[in-house]
Amino acid sequence: MSTVKIPMPLRVPELAPSLGRVVVPRRVAEPWVPIDDIRETLATRVLELAGEARAAAAGEDRERVLDAVSRRAWLAAWEQAVRRVADRVIEALDGRIERAARRVRMPHRRWRRRLLSTPEKRAVTARLATGGEPFVAALDALDAVAARVRDASVLDKAAHAEWQEALRGAARRLEAAWLALEAVAAEEERRWNPEIEALERWRPSLWPVLVLWAPLAAALVWLGLVLGGYVPAPLWLAARLGF
Repeated sequence: MSTVKIPMPLRVPELAPSLGRVVVPRRVAEPWVPIDDIRETLATRVLELAGEARAAAAGEDRERVLDAVSRRAWLAAWEQAVRRVADRVIEALDGRIERAARRVRMPHRRWRRRLLSTPEKRAVTARLATGGEPFVAALDALDAVAARVRDASVLDKAAHAEWQEALRGAARRLEAAWLALEAVAAEEERRWNPEIEALERWRPSLWPVLVLWAPLAAALVWLGLVLGGYVPAPLWLAARLGF
């Protein structure tokens, strides 16, 4: 006699407590570049994904539940946040370089070369993303658990509990990834401070002034000596001056 396999109803746990400081930051000082709006967008997106999954669960649409909180969905939200923070940091650094250059009146073409190059921008983005490696590993684990829970029956309570814990674990890892990203963003300011300070110490070179004005100054001194009678005037100058 065959038994009917009843699918396990999926229940999405509350993720806000596991997101921790992604939802409610606790800092001693504000970041040097404003990124709280990006943090809030990330937190909102994750909670929206959980909401979409719950709505699908209410309709007993297992595939939509698993897709809403899948590895792909979480990773897309994280990568978008990293890109936005990278753009914000790069823009802030370029702005500081430009302002420092303008204060010391550096020529436009010269300070434009001091702005972050494309490889440097890529390096900033890569450094900001490094803190997300444990989060990506947690998403890999979530993906593996989701594959098992997809066909779980009501008797497979352990698989369902494991899936719920994997979701909470991904949220906790996302919190850690965000805090690491904030730390790297702060480090980027320290990394570029020597470059900006060197720019602020820049002064125009004096040799063009010397090259242009030294002969003229010498000629004026000589003319003064001639007019003062200390040096005999050449015949052509004496004729012109009526000496």
